[in-house]
Amino acid sequence: MAQTQHDVLPRATHDEAARQDFIQSFKVYLANNVSPGNREIYDQRVKPMFEKEHGRGPKDRHEVRKAMGADPYYQFWSSLQRTSQEMMWDSVSASVDRQLDDLVGKAKFDDKGKLLGSLKLDPSVTVPHYHAKVDIHCQPGGYHTELREDDVAAGALYDRAVYIYTMGRAGPLNSDMGDSAANFMRQTFPEFQSNAILDMGCTVGHSTLPWVDAYPEAEVHGIDVGAPVLRYAHARAESLGKKVHYSQQNAEKTDFADESFDLIVSQILIHETSSKAIKRIMDECHRLLRPGGMMVHLETPPYAAMNDEFDEFIMDWDTYNNNEPFWGPSHEIDYRELAGNAGFDRDKVRLELAPSTLAEAAGRTGVFQCGDFAGAGEWFMFIAEK
Repeated sequence: MAQTQHDVLPRATHDEAARQDFIQSFKVYLANNVSPGNREIYDQRVKPMFEKEHGRGPKDRHEVRKAMGADPYYQFWSSLQRTSQEMMWDSVSASVDRQLDDLVGKAKFDDKGKLLGSLKLDPSVTVPHYHAKVDIHCQPGGYHTELREDDVAAGALYDRAVYIYTMGRAGPLNSDMGDSAANFMRQTFPEFQSNAILDMGCTVGHSTLPWVDAYPEAEVHGIDVGAPVLRYAHARAESLGKKVHYSQQNAEKTDFADESFDLIVSQILIHETSSKAIKRIMDECHRLLRPGGMMVHLETPPYAAMNDEFDEFIMDWDTYNNNEPFWGPSHEIDYRELAGNAGFDRDKVRLELAPSTLAEAAGRTGVFQCGDFAGAGEWFMFIAEK
């Protein structure tokens, strides 16, 4: 399955495509052939040595990490995993840089009257420290860095790299998360209707557009702190014929009026925030929702849903090696308490595992591992009603 070509998706030369195809194949090989060996090494070598030394097995992912960190097989895999990530960004960066002038031009619209949606940027928005301090996901410059006027490089880089990172398993439009969340909502709450939807932390709109299709009568808004990803998201949505209103805002405090929305969604936003920020975001969700409105947040499964401390350890790789410092803590959040403190009824909070909509899910590894989005074909859903 090839990635869907739209107007602003970078077009690769023969050599660029070959390089990117190799890296995607390399990631697939690591996921299917190398990563599973970590479990064998743990069960057959590392865990028995730990039990012999301590008289018990490792009690949590942190003890597993310390024990596995000294093993050469794990070191080998971890090094290759990080290397594949850096190679991915490098290969796409070269392609984006070569055609950036053209991409910037395509993202500009002289005739605003023909646009379906809109774009509102706010230079006064401060990028929060949890994004400014690290290049999230190891993406050079993160989602917010601008090196020229009307820059869209961060968005173009993200769009193409996500397809490689997920090994094509997020679909031709990288939309599996949004598709899965929207499909779950339609099936679980068939009577629910929305006329105003907000997607928090939308980046380039991969997961925003499925909500346009799921609730065609709704006015859909997407917000993010990064101007370059929003410029790209707007151009991408217009190219794909989807009406979305994008604006540069921090989900912790937006300029929307109270009770502006009946559905607020996010897809893998939570783990890219912080312990303080997520509380403010929940407060903002409660403020913005109308009575009877719902918030729906999709994430990778929490550690409590894992089989054992080893799977927790493997999933925790990103915390230490992929510039995602809140990854680990976010997977231990007490969502009922979080929602209750924001004003939602904690007893009515729903924590669900939603199936991936993609047929490719059946062919995945079935093993939770970094780099393999929803390795077991399921997404975690955190749902609350006001």
